[in-house]
Amino acid sequence: MLSDEIRLKLMRLFEANPNATQRDVARELGISLGKVNYCLQALVQRGWIKVNRFSNSRNKIAYRYLLTARGIEAKAALTVRFLRIKVREYEMLRTEIEQLRREAAAGASEGVRGSA
Repeated sequence: MLSDEIRLKLMRLFEANPNATQRDVARELGISLGKVNYCLQALVQRGWIKVNRFSNSRNKIAYRYLLTARGIEAKAALTVRFLRIKVREYEMLRTEIEQLRREAAAGASEGVRGSA
C-alpha cells in the first residue's frame, strides 16, 4: 500500500526535479528502486504524474516526470493532510517534553533535599 507520506515525497521530488531518475529518488528517500517504481506506477495510474520520454545528451532514453493538474491538486490536499498529522504529532511531543522536564526538575529538587 502506498502511504500518503511516500506519495507526497515522490510528488515533491518530481515537481522540484522532473528529470530525476528513479534511482536518484530511491537514494534520496532511502527506499528501494523497486518501491519507487511501484509507487510511481500507482501515481501514473491515478493520473497524478505524466511520464515523458526524451533523449538526453549521452544518446540514452531518459524520462521526465511531470505533475498533472490533478496531481497538483492531489499534492495540495496531501500536503494539508500531512501538515495536520505532523502538527498533531508535534503538539503531543511538546506536551510530553514539558511533562518530562517537570519530572526531571522535581527529581532534581528531591535529590538536592535528600542529600542535605
